Amino acid sequence: MLQHSIVSREEWIAARRAHLAREKALFQLRDAVNAERQALPWVRVDKPYAFDTPHGRRSLGDLFAGRSQLIVYHFMLATDWEAGCTGCSFLADHLDGALPHLEHHDVTLAAVSRAPLPRIEAYKRRMGWRFPWVSSSGSDFNFDFDVSFTREQLASGTATYNFEPLPAGMDMEDLHGLSAFFRDESGAIFHTYSTYARGVEEIAGTLMILDRAPKGRNETGTLSFVRRHDEYQDGPASASCCSTATTLPHVQGDAA
Repeated sequence: MLQHSIVSREEWIAARRAHLAREKALFQLRDAVNAERQALPWVRVDKPYAFDTPHGRRSLGDLFAGRSQLIVYHFMLATDWEAGCTGCSFLADHLDGALPHLEHHDVTLAAVSRAPLPRIEAYKRRMGWRFPWVSSSGSDFNFDFDVSFTREQLASGTATYNFEPLPAGMDMEDLHGLSAFFRDESGAIFHTYSTYARGVEEIAGTLMILDRAPKGRNETGTLSFVRRHDEYQDGPASASCCSTATTLPHVQGDAA
């Protein structure tokens, strides 16, 4: 049994009220941070990125699907991987339910990976997902948005992730993140936001639920309990490949 104080209902209410004050302060801080995020400056995107999609080669503007806002999840599925990152797959399990709400609020959501489209499509079928997922193969998109790195960058320590240099010698050529874009009436596209490492975890509602469970996340390491949803019956959970990115020096902890 977990080691916790056992108290009367009245004592519990008093403790819960004290904690509620902290929660309210956190919500107010989150609202303030959200407002600050909305006020960030934008960068115009003029580079002609192209993606392989089930409907043929498409531009970044095409990915908006007629809406003014685009959220890209940078999914870790490198060119030679047979399966997607365990942690990215865990997060992706939360996306399909959000699609109708986002799309009716002028937001398109799409995942982007470097893997060839056939490999993306095969893994997507395995997982049973519906959200749009395209390949940036042959494009600089992943590299320009700091989620893919050349071997030379990794060896020399010139690769940047989460706005900090990665340690020299790291061997992960792809990492995860999320980027936001706006397209105006003239068709001009602007990069408005990117986040990496723990910055994406609020999208994974399972984590938010576990944070309120008696044992919390009950981890032995970052996402140590997570497996792909069709692998849980096979045995104990293995560490997520995303955990490498979230426990590195200069990357650990808050996303900021």
